[in-house]
Amino acid sequence: MDARSIVNTVAEKAGLDQAVTEKVVGTIFSVLEHEAEGTAASSFFAKIPGADALAQKYDVMAAAPAGGGGFLSSLQGALGGVLGEKTGALINGVAALKASGLDMAQIQKAGATLVQQAEVAAGPELTNEVLGSVPSLKGHLGL
Repeated sequence: MDARSIVNTVAEKAGLDQAVTEKVVGTIFSVLEHEAEGTAASSFFAKIPGADALAQKYDVMAAAPAGGGGFLSSLQGALGGVLGEKTGALINGVAALKASGLDMAQIQKAGATLVQQAEVAAGPELTNEVLGSVPSLKGHLGL
């Protein structure tokens, strides 16, 4: 199963627009890419073709567009700088999920469906190991 199939399944099961779902899935993959370390993360992304590209497309650590963002964006950048890349990736990822226009119930449904699909693609043990290395993300996704 590839990243496109995961996006399609999440969109269908969570009842979300395809473009919004792609952003949500890509954002979660990006947080995992920045925060999960070691061979587990590498193996996880290797088992889901296209996940790495989707994570890069929605990179939570990419610079904000010039002239945009305002106070919240400045605060996120400052916190990320003070707390380090790992925490910054999570803060930016959660902010991007909330900015996607979805409510928490929709984000949690999309997140749970994404995890189920990742377990099918990469295996439950590997998926849980990668998610376990980012426990705060699990909390935000209601897992």
